[in-house]
Parts: sequence; C-alpha cells; structure tokens
Amino acid sequence: MSVPSAADKPAIAGAWRTPLVIMVCGCLIAMISFGPRSSLGFFMTPIGHANHWGRDVFALALAIQNLLWGIGQPFAGAIADKYGTNRVIAIGAILYAAGIGLMSYSTTPLELDLTAGVLVGFGLSSCSFTIVLGGFGKLLPAEWRSMAFGIGTGAGSFGQFLFSPLGVALMDNYGWQNALMIFAAVLLLILPLSLALATPRGGFAPNAAPPQSVKQALVEAFGHRSYVLLVLGFFTCGFQLAFVTVHLPSYLIDRGLSAQVGGWTLAIIGLFNIVGSLTSGWLGSRMPKRYILSFIYFARAISIAVFVLLPASTITTLIFGAVTGLLWLSTVPPTSGLVAVMFGTRWLTMLFGFAFFSHQVGGFLGVLLGGIVFERWGSYDPVWWLSVFFGIASALINLPIVEKAVVRPALAPA
Repeated sequence: MSVPSAADKPAIAGAWRTPLVIMVCGCLIAMISFGPRSSLGFFMTPIGHANHWGRDVFALALAIQNLLWGIGQPFAGAIADKYGTNRVIAIGAILYAAGIGLMSYSTTPLELDLTAGVLVGFGLSSCSFTIVLGGFGKLLPAEWRSMAFGIGTGAGSFGQFLFSPLGVALMDNYGWQNALMIFAAVLLLILPLSLALATPRGGFAPNAAPPQSVKQALVEAFGHRSYVLLVLGFFTCGFQLAFVTVHLPSYLIDRGLSAQVGGWTLAIIGLFNIVGSLTSGWLGSRMPKRYILSFIYFARAISIAVFVLLPASTITTLIFGAVTGLLWLSTVPPTSGLVAVMFGTRWLTMLFGFAFFSHQVGGFLGVLLGGIVFERWGSYDPVWWLSVFFGIASALINLPIVEKAVVRPALAPA
C-alpha cells in the first residue's frame, strides 16, 4: 500500500479561508450551478411551442449538454488540479451564464444546440459540484472528506429543490425568456464565491516526493480493475438522472397530471437527496463504499419499476420523488471517495472527471433516447424499463470493487 505523500495532504489556505468558509462557499457554488440546469425540463414545452419544435429538438440540445459536460469534465479537472480550482470555476460560471441567457434568443435548433448544449455543457464541466468536490479533497483534512463530499453533493440537490419550483413560478409570472435571464444573472454570483476554493498551482508541496504526471495517473487508473468497474457503473447514474430530470415533467403531463406536480416532484427529489447524500457521505466513512453503491443502484431499479406499474396520481408521484431523492446523487460521495482511496487527491478532480464522463455519456443517451422513443412510439415506457435493467447491472458491477490504495513503488519515499 502506498505511503501518503504531501500531495495528498490538505493545502494550506489563507487565514480567512477556514474549513467552514471553504465548505459554505463550495456548497453555495454547488447549489447555484446545479439549480438552473435541473429545471431546464420545464422549458421544453414553452420553448417548443414558441418555435414549433417537437420534444426531440429540445432533447437533442440537452443531450449534447450532458455529453459535453462529461467530455469537458476530465480536462477541466486536470486544469483545476494543475492551475487551481477557483480559476476553472470562474471560467465555467461565465460560459454557463452566457449559455442560459442566450437560450432565450435561440430561434433555430442549431442555436439551441450551441447555447443550451455547447455553452452550458462546457460551463457545467468547469463549475459544477464535481469541481467543488475536488477542491474539498485538496483543501480539507482527510477525516472530513467523505462527509464533505456528501454535504457538497447535498448542496447541489438543494439547488434542484430551490430552482425547480422557482423556475415554474418565474415562467408563470414573467415568461420563460425572462426566467432564463434571471437564472443567468444568478449564476454570476459564483464568481466571488470561487475565491474561497483557490488551490495552489501544481497541487503539491515543494518538498513532496516526485509528483505523478497526468500520463502516469491515467495509465495507473485505467489499468486498475476496480476503477474501471466504478466508471462503468456510474454510467447508469447519469442515464437515470438525466432522463428523469428532462422528461419526467412531460411524462406526468401526458398521464394527466399538472406541470406543478412535476415541479414539486423534482423539488422533492432535490430535498430528499440532501438527506440521501449526507447519509451516503456519513456511511462512506463507516462501511464499504461498494456496498453503498450496489444498494443504491438496485433500489433505484425497484423504485422505477413500481412507479411505472402503478396508476398515475399525485400521491404516487410525490412518493416516487421522495424515494428517488434519497437515491439521487447519493452515488457521488462513495464514488468520489473510492477514487480518493485508490489514488489519493493529487489528480482526484481529473480521475473523478473521467468517472463523471461515463455518467454523462449515460445522461446523453437517457435524454436523447427519451426524445426519440417518445416521438416514434408516443411513450416513454421502453426507456423506463431500460433504466431498470441498467440499475440491476450496475448493482452487480460495483460488488467486486476492491477498496485499497494502489501500490506505487516508483513513487514511494526512499
């Protein structure tokens, strides 16, 4: 087992950047960045009606967003690991705000793909909770990490809880275009908050053992069976989350429920995910993380199957929202925690970024298939059942993961 190097120890922050300040500012960033994108599903119907588009057009734009969020994540993580977390977050916030604001002026599918897809996707890859968790891993003591990962993830979920009904209310009172502009303005608050997550350039102490290069880190990670299994299992999380976030509001309307029920369902998902993420983070320091992940994926499969089979009603939908919320992003603390356990924190943001890329490939397919399947067959049922299958598969994939640090004889101190 490798000996922890100075690169894995928490960075020394300025006097004003206490662990509490770092966590509060990081959680606010996670909340603000996760909020608007989680409410974009409510804009599908008004934007489609205004431009005479089918659901597949909007779904393609958000599928591109999810894919580019995933593609950009490892690169943003590597840059954050090398040049500082705060710089990457600030650039991402500007791209994100520009994409959300320009969505309101998009009148062609290509323009929507470029704004809601490209700008928002790359913006999210640089300022979302995944980058925040990497900063937490570098700035906070090791004994804080698992719980901090849970709190940071829960903060993102609170953004979903807050922005989902807020988005509906803003559209009802000011129109969907003004609602998007308000969201864009709120995203710029991330800029001053990012200063609290400044990490040293290079990410390692001057007297540390020879630092691991990007190439060495990637060869080590992708040659590690447990990391590959972790990455493959995370695909399911993205598939299920993105499909539900984008298509659940329309699915409920199709089944005779109101848009408000959809808004409150996504809000409840976000609220209960705070509990689920905190619990997952707390359990991650007390029991094997692979068992937590396996349980989450299997429980998701069961809850989706029950929801699809039951008659549509407000009560069953809200209960589904509560159960789904407990299992929503509770996969993130054990997933990021396993990366830190196996490889340390030197390239934590980048390596978790590759896992998140798998997550976003799943999200891309979940959103895209939802739109294509509905337009072709008039039903979301095939995608729901595909989600059940993926949930069971990921539950099995995570069980063989070995939770031990890698051996690095070449990097170990003499």
